[in-house]
Amino acid sequence: MKQTQVEPAEGKLGIMIVGCGAVATTFMTGVLMARRGLAKPIGSMTQYDKMRVGRGDAKQYLHYSDIVPLAQLSDIVFGTWDVYPQNAYQAARYAEVLRPDDIDPVRDELEQIVPMPAAFDKNYAKRLDGTNVKGEGGDMPTRWQMVEMLRQDIRRFKAEKGCQRIVVLWAASTEIYVPVYEPVHGTLEALEKAMQADDREHVAPSMCYAYAALKEGAPFIMGAPNTTVDIPAIWQLAEQTRMPIAGKDFKTGQTLVKSGFAPIISTRCLGLNGWFSTNILGNRDGLVLDEPANFHTKEVSKLSTLETILRPEEQPDLYGHGNVDDTQYYHKVRINYYPPRNDNKESWDNIDVFGWMGYPMQIKINFLCRDSILAAPVCLDLCLLTDLAARAGRHGIQRFLSFFLKSPMHDYTQGELPVNHLYQQYTMLKNAIRQMGGYEPDEEID
Repeated sequence: MKQTQVEPAEGKLGIMIVGCGAVATTFMTGVLMARRGLAKPIGSMTQYDKMRVGRGDAKQYLHYSDIVPLAQLSDIVFGTWDVYPQNAYQAARYAEVLRPDDIDPVRDELEQIVPMPAAFDKNYAKRLDGTNVKGEGGDMPTRWQMVEMLRQDIRRFKAEKGCQRIVVLWAASTEIYVPVYEPVHGTLEALEKAMQADDREHVAPSMCYAYAALKEGAPFIMGAPNTTVDIPAIWQLAEQTRMPIAGKDFKTGQTLVKSGFAPIISTRCLGLNGWFSTNILGNRDGLVLDEPANFHTKEVSKLSTLETILRPEEQPDLYGHGNVDDTQYYHKVRINYYPPRNDNKESWDNIDVFGWMGYPMQIKINFLCRDSILAAPVCLDLCLLTDLAARAGRHGIQRFLSFFLKSPMHDYTQGELPVNHLYQQYTMLKNAIRQMGGYEPDEEID
């Protein structure tokens, strides 16, 4: 490893997860099993991927941990918040993602992970009805009280577990859609005033988690499509506290395919008339998304992927087709709650393309995936790389983590577009790691 300015990954890393459902318990169980040598962390870039550093005779292909100082799996300590009081072992068994044989060897550790009461507002997730929530006698605390309670949770957890550093990861359900409202979300001062005034319409519970984490010197990662870290107020707080933020929405199944396959269409200069995507999902996330207001939040996130890869304004002959105004291809996304499938999500994509002289062709993609199995390594990579970014002095929006996210953060107030092209995202990831490792960030993002 070259000499870098990154602080070493000394001591314990506390990963505090909002939500103790299928994704969180699969993530935690996998890490605990892997560090006992009982499972492999397959799918994790930080554990498996190698990248080139140097050129010519100095060229090497190294694991990330040989380039930059990453926290080890043995250093991780887990904590969680959830609206349901079951410990992580009970929750993992209930989720039915992993077989009992893959959970029971670490039962002793999982049973010690007991969710703290969640900062919860049922109006933001009407399908959930848990009792492990903050507030006395069923009275919901104000938004500012939520912030103060969460800050106390973080401080207490850090002290009790002897952690040197904390990362807070949202792996809970999708909240209802909250449009960006400039009078509240435009500045940190305005957001704080809205929290103190208990503005429950414009301040989502997830914003309270993000605010509390950053104020306590912990990076925050938004793993759902919620309007949380993608508002100027939180950007200002991240700069003020010099903490990294990343989001939003784990890129796992269908959107991973879309961000990797759309570049084939653009690179080959094929045209697109329409892309129809539909999913069936039966876990708790599927239940929450069965509520139209919650689904709209996810829909906005999933719809944003294609529009920045296949851009009608750049190639009107190829992508200016599909609707009645003949201005852009037709893009539709659907998610259907189907309980028998549980965590085993299935997605179908119908892609109507056209080629030479406008002749139509079709592409069909059927992905039978396991939602939490794909999300768990993404959780690990985001936590380790965000912790790395904090120790490297990188603060604010972490664009280099776009590779792992459905709807990458960007400064839309300056007209910036997100990078959704998977291979451009991978280049951004590698360049950032090279730079933090003391090497030249030598790949062009074309």
